[in-house]
Amino acid sequence: MAHYAKVEDGVVTQVIVADSKEWCQANLGGEWIQTSYNTHGGVNSRDGGTALHKNYAGIGYEWDGTGFFAPQPYPSWTKDEATYLWNAPTPMPTDDKRYSWDEDTLAWVEQE
Repeated sequence: MAHYAKVEDGVVTQVIVADSKEWCQANLGGEWIQTSYNTHGGVNSRDGGTALHKNYAGIGYEWDGTGFFAPQPYPSWTKDEATYLWNAPTPMPTDDKRYSWDEDTLAWVEQE
């Protein structure tokens, strides 16, 4: 059994566990694409093997025929074409503090 994402107009509307893509299409209709919860950022975290469609599909994720990616979190962020993950204009600080993104100032703001 594997995970499959139902894609409607390029957007994931459902993710299920099923025997095959063909079973999904025959019994549930629509377009179904296999996805793997072991895939994130174009890497298979389970065994370092081949990643499946860049990222695990979630409801609301987009499908472009190559991979799945989350909705753009902020207008200033850009999608990395290798990983299909979103990047802020400036990297988040790597210290032990907590930060949130402030789109108005295009900067990371420390949380207290």
